[in-house]
Amino acid sequence: MGQSDGDSVLNTVAYRFNRRLEKSFPEQRLFLRSEQGTRFVILTPTVQLVAWVVSAAFVAWAIIATAVLLMDSVSSGSVREQSQREQRLYEERLRTLADQRDARAAEAVAAQERFNLALAQISEMQSELLASEEHRRELETGINVIQSTLRRTMNERDDARGSLEAMLAEARGEDGSGQAPVMVSGEDMSQTVAVLTAALEATATERDAALAEAAEAKTATDDLIYEARLRDERNNQIFSQLEEAVTVSLEPLDKMFSAAGMSTDNILAQVRRGYSGQGGPLMPMILSTKGEEPNEDMERANQILNELDRMNMYRIAAEKLPFYMPVRPGTFRYTSGFGTRWGRLHAGTDMAGPVGTPIYATADGVVTHADWQSGYGRLIKVQHEFGLETRYAHLSRIRVKKGQRVSRGDLIGDMGNSGRSTGPHLHYEVRVGGKAVNPMTYIKAGRDVF
Repeated sequence: MGQSDGDSVLNTVAYRFNRRLEKSFPEQRLFLRSEQGTRFVILTPTVQLVAWVVSAAFVAWAIIATAVLLMDSVSSGSVREQSQREQRLYEERLRTLADQRDARAAEAVAAQERFNLALAQISEMQSELLASEEHRRELETGINVIQSTLRRTMNERDDARGSLEAMLAEARGEDGSGQAPVMVSGEDMSQTVAVLTAALEATATERDAALAEAAEAKTATDDLIYEARLRDERNNQIFSQLEEAVTVSLEPLDKMFSAAGMSTDNILAQVRRGYSGQGGPLMPMILSTKGEEPNEDMERANQILNELDRMNMYRIAAEKLPFYMPVRPGTFRYTSGFGTRWGRLHAGTDMAGPVGTPIYATADGVVTHADWQSGYGRLIKVQHEFGLETRYAHLSRIRVKKGQRVSRGDLIGDMGNSGRSTGPHLHYEVRVGGKAVNPMTYIKAGRDVF
């Protein structure tokens, strides 16, 4: 009885609901004709409402899904455009850096040329100074000779005067000897006086000429001393500027090698032993072949040459050590550093970027491996001097061959995802004597120089 009443209530509610919906959804009949006869299905307003709601929901879902797909497509297009813009910006920045590098190289060449010109001028001034000093010594010797001649001439003049007075006294009978005066004719006396007078005048003329020449020599000596002082001041200014420039250039190189934990003395000694470049090391200036002590300017010039030679050795060593970046700045991001990771040593530094990103040699060396290796995928090994080796792993393409010599900055491969890798990146290692060390030690050390 209770169940019957409940069904009756439900039927009543359904009937009333259908009556209300008939205004919007009139009852429909769907006829199905077959060989056995014709049947029909009654579509009540409730069934029509449910079908309409389901259809509307399906259409709404289709619209939303289409919109989401379109938004994803537009978003991916925007991402690609943004990537292209960033790539263009990076390329522009690389071009700017390349221009700056070329400008710095040109400035370095110009500075070297200016330094060579300054050295040539210094050498010329040293030669002039030595010639001036020699001329001054010759003038001093000439003055001494003239003064000696003048003194000798004055003594001879005094002797001649004494002889003349004695002869005159003898002629007048005033010598006190008691003898009769010698009778000398007036003509002989006149000739004697004329000869002595001429001798005295000649002596006076020579004396005056010697004094004038001595005065001129003293003036010339003073001028030479003044010019020598001016040259010394100019030399001191030039040397000071050169010493400051050399010091400013050497400090970052010293810091770079020290930051990498390398002994500069050992590096310089090894580079000098194997140096075979054009011109050889800079040789000290030798201006005297008589074994004389070098002057202060020569010592300063030799010190500058030694510092320049040291700078040149540093440059050669820097090209042979991995201070360079294997990937251009702005084209990658650091994803994993050197050290213990999940209980194992991660022997290098990971730099992630798009597949095909150029990979460059970080120092001069010889390729000892350029093939597939388990775990590393496509791997390049480059052997450098000082017992160092660099490794470039997970490459998509290898552009060098085993035994090939490469220079710092040469393109050797492309970034990829080969081997045990979770995404496109470069696994970069530096090994010293076969033992892995932190590559960032060298990269950070060379960051302010390259």
